[in-house]
Amino acid sequence: MNVDSAVDIMLWVAYILTGLAIIGAIVGPLISSFSDPKSLLKSGLGIGVLVVLFLISFSLSGNEVTPLYEKFNIDAGLSQTIGGVLTMVYLLFGIAVVSIVVTEVSKIVK
Repeated sequence: MNVDSAVDIMLWVAYILTGLAIIGAIVGPLISSFSDPKSLLKSGLGIGVLVVLFLISFSLSGNEVTPLYEKFNIDAGLSQTIGGVLTMVYLLFGIAVVSIVVTEVSKIVK
């Protein structure tokens, strides 16, 4: 098997799994909202927070296009979008680490 074809297969598997995860993330709360409509509001709030975080990250990221980017047909808008996504991932990782540390310290104090 060729390396390129193996990468193509894995990319398609990743696309399919991502699609299934998106469908599950949308359908799951909708099904549970029939028994508790207030839970749908909480899900919407979480999505809203992620959208605001992305918009902040997108506005902070640059739109530089290097010769390497041009090789892969990446323009200024896509460069800024990629930078925004990376910045958002870094922010979410930092928030996760801080929340873990705060939780563990509060358990020790109690």
